[in-house]
Amino acid sequence: MTPRSITSAALVRHLGGWRDDSRPDPAYRQLAEAIRMLILDGRLPLDVRLPGERELASALGVSRTTVTTGFGLLRDGGHLVSRHGSGSRTSVPAGPGRPSIGALISVDTPGGIDLGASALPAGAGVHQAYASALEALPAHLPGHGYDARGLPALREAIAERYARRGLPTTPDQILVTLGAQHAFSLTLQLLVGPGDRVLIDHPTYPHAVDAIARASARPVPVGLPTTGWDVEGVLAALRQTGPRMAYLVPDFHNPTGRCMDAESRERIAGAAARSRTTIVVDETMVDLALDGPPPRPFAAHDRDGLVITLGSMSKGYWGGLRIGWIRADVGTVAALSGVRPAVDLGTPIVEQLAALALLAGPESRLDERRALLRERRDRLVAALETHLPEWRVPTPPGGNSLWVELPDAVSSALAASAERHGVRVIAGPRFGVDGAFERFLRLPYTRPAEELEDAVVRLARAYEDLGVGLRPVGASVAVGAGAVV
Repeated sequence: MTPRSITSAALVRHLGGWRDDSRPDPAYRQLAEAIRMLILDGRLPLDVRLPGERELASALGVSRTTVTTGFGLLRDGGHLVSRHGSGSRTSVPAGPGRPSIGALISVDTPGGIDLGASALPAGAGVHQAYASALEALPAHLPGHGYDARGLPALREAIAERYARRGLPTTPDQILVTLGAQHAFSLTLQLLVGPGDRVLIDHPTYPHAVDAIARASARPVPVGLPTTGWDVEGVLAALRQTGPRMAYLVPDFHNPTGRCMDAESRERIAGAAARSRTTIVVDETMVDLALDGPPPRPFAAHDRDGLVITLGSMSKGYWGGLRIGWIRADVGTVAALSGVRPAVDLGTPIVEQLAALALLAGPESRLDERRALLRERRDRLVAALETHLPEWRVPTPPGGNSLWVELPDAVSSALAASAERHGVRVIAGPRFGVDGAFERFLRLPYTRPAEELEDAVVRLARAYEDLGVGLRPVGASVAVGAGAVV
């Protein structure tokens, strides 16, 4: 198999404005730090060959000594491995407790605060749900245990959930999956081929972009404005680029937390019907409405069977409960069931029974989760206003994270600085394509409130270490399609 590599032009594009002549540290150190952050936030995958030192020096407009010394620092830190004849390849330091590279979750380190993962511990009733599942399991043991669509009782419960939200649904319209990411991967496998375009919000959920790339498709980013959605931009992209699919997160969007209004849903659904574009709607966050209920499901505006909805138990109940689903028209569900055996042979029975028990439980369990997140959100916003008043911090109506705007394009540098202060954050560019969002940072509010307040104090110190200039409070920048301007 041909080794993966990155061209000098692509690496230069990823590095962006890596060099700051006003900083006291030399260029080689700044270059090494910039490449290290590309590895840490997943924009440079592991085991990818970097360009040769002479070639990269020419592309960057620096001396070869600068590149050679920078690569040496990366090798010393375990972020590059060089072998004679095969060049320098991206790596991670060996040893226990190593964080996951390219993912949004990691292993906790003693004394550190992980703000990379936006997930709560298991909610009330999860343990009892598994106990109930084990009690119900004997009735299923005489069967073979393989079911590409999922247990009929669980599919019925999920269908009833949609009906209560104003979207009539039958069990035949539900396919139970191993989480929403698995559901999206199945949908891509069915509908998208190499070179096809997939319209996305920008920023968006990073692992969705990863899945699009694995399908050899091309993302078409449409930037989110200061508030709401750029509906005209979405409509123009549907007309002009002919995407095979659109992937949208209208309900408490990850990472911004915003919620699309009913009028925008209606207009986008209508435009997608005219262009015959399938819209995949990710409702992973829909249970986390903090300031009032969400609008009716996006699919309620679909009159042509072109909206596929993804759901999950992970945010409302527990990430360890790997249960998700697809809601679509009956023909699409049948087609997805046909392609699924090439990937897996069904969802585990015990997890399905546990999910069924949770969905049959009281709504008050979710109310408790929402109240907890609401308090932590407000505490985190207040702490940021106190310690980092120059940052712009919109308060989202739901979800589990803030999308913070920084006065300067230093997100990747801040992530590195924060790590030295014991806080792990994911730099803004991880949520975009082509190196966008260096002015932004996602901060989940899923950790205990006191821990969040401590993290803000540490972030303030990390930001001070960067020595960047401050912009007047309240100033803002616009988010364009594919860039921050």
